[in-house]
Amino acid sequence: MTARYTHGHADTVVDSHRSRTAANSAAYLLPFLAPGMRVLDVGSGPGSITADLAALVDDGSVTALETSADILALTRAEIERRGITNVDYAVGDVHALAFADDSFDVVHAHQVLQHVADPVQALREMVRVCRPGGVVAVRDADYAGFTWYPASAGLDRWQELFHLAARANGGEPDAGRMLLAWAHAAGCADVTASSSTWCYADADARTTWGTMWADRITRTAIADQLLASGAATRAELEGIADAWRAWAADPDGWISILHGELVIRV
Repeated sequence: MTARYTHGHADTVVDSHRSRTAANSAAYLLPFLAPGMRVLDVGSGPGSITADLAALVDDGSVTALETSADILALTRAEIERRGITNVDYAVGDVHALAFADDSFDVVHAHQVLQHVADPVQALREMVRVCRPGGVVAVRDADYAGFTWYPASAGLDRWQELFHLAARANGGEPDAGRMLLAWAHAAGCADVTASSSTWCYADADARTTWGTMWADRITRTAIADQLLASGAATRAELEGIADAWRAWAADPDGWISILHGELVIRV
């Protein structure tokens, strides 16, 4: 029960994901963490959030879960680089977690449910392995909720093509707004929903974000997919990349990236 990961794991994608921290990507979860807790981090990726969680639970532990050993190696490299010793590693599928019931105090997933085939089943499994009294915490982007200035036909087309690619892969790019409904469908009763944003408006942030997406739309898995399916031409993708660069160079450029968040009390 899988969906294809839309972003792929090109260097430009992984480098972007390394900028994610517990502070900028899991602030809603931090009040629930305490030393000694056992945490499952679903979709640990390059390990930057995983490492922060490990430091926050101190003498507790974090299990980093990924879909393949190759991706998990990215997590391991970051954990070892920081000299962290309370992280262990597992390869598995969030739809059918290979852990006993009530195994963890906290189960966390950042930008995962938008990419899975059955987010409701994924939530059921995350709840199953969380102990009574623990919390399941999920955060996902909502691509239709992204908003930017100035207006750009190129960025409008980028948003349209991303939706097309993600749904063709079996994912849901507007997952942020659906998290609460998915939790209710999974049988969760004690759920707190919230939202938060990343905002890029200064010159350095615009350059980083705009350059990253100019690269992604022309040189990564999503570009290959759009070209192979006939959804876009090479010239069109290059035009979208130029639109991202133009936005980044504009001193008035601003973008807000919407996310939905849930804390489920088990």
